[in-house]
Amino acid sequence: MWDATANTMKTSTTPAPQSMPAQRYAPAELESFRQLLAERLANTDASIASLEQALLFDRNNGTDDTSRTSNMLEDGQASLEREEAAHLLSRQLKYRTDLLNALARVANGTYGICRVTGQRIPADRLRAVPTATLCMQAKLNN
Repeated sequence: MWDATANTMKTSTTPAPQSMPAQRYAPAELESFRQLLAERLANTDASIASLEQALLFDRNNGTDDTSRTSNMLEDGQASLEREEAAHLLSRQLKYRTDLLNALARVANGTYGICRVTGQRIPADRLRAVPTATLCMQAKLNN
């Protein structure tokens, strides 16, 4: 605060308020989040299996892919589809890791606590993005 009489800046001697520790979710709430995470993990595992099958086992041993054809656009389309499948597989594998990490946080009771602010992440956000580790305030300030 500016002190007009002394033409100087006053410093506050009041200590900054101590932040309260975040209130953790109750065991029943953690169980509902664990079920949601387990369901998402099962869906992700199914997607991973499907993508791996499409990438690894969708090959016949014929000569269709080695002979020259006049349909270069179709050849490019097959390559593009494989690249997209590989990219989707990579994203699904990362999401699976995030889900497993979230399940570990549920098990140790730290699920739903913002890693930046230490405050509880709202349940609505966790239902929408169950792997969230940041509250919206921290996410927007990052």
